[in-house]
Amino acid sequence: MIKKIDHIGIAVENLDESIEIFKEQLGLKLIEREEVLEQMVNVAKFRVGNVDIELLEPTSQDSPIAKYIEKKGAGIHHIAYEVDDLDKSIKNLIDKGLRMIDIKPRKGAGNKKIAFIHPKSTVRILTELCEEDK
Repeated sequence: MIKKIDHIGIAVENLDESIEIFKEQLGLKLIEREEVLEQMVNVAKFRVGNVDIELLEPTSQDSPIAKYIEKKGAGIHHIAYEVDDLDKSIKNLIDKGLRMIDIKPRKGAGNKKIAFIHPKSTVRILTELCEEDK
């Protein structure tokens, strides 16, 4: 089911300032920047080995990232795992009794289909499953 860690999502208040820190202080190379309208976020991606670091800046006060920052502050938001078949993975997890936030895949960054597992089912860690949208 899970192939690898795909990315780690980090909620940030100011994307431009955060990009500079990751570039200048950590020496990482920005590989992609995009707006994901459905998620109401601007995303900046850095690659470390085979894992992406996604900086997530809300574009609306109604976005899940804005609500997260308001409640918990900026910081690590989620960990994402790549799967072969997202629909099948969702069904398998529901059958195992896990609580899903998304029972159907939705559009995420990088042309991927995504679905989140509720943190109450994963020791309080917001967990994303993702699959390349073919």
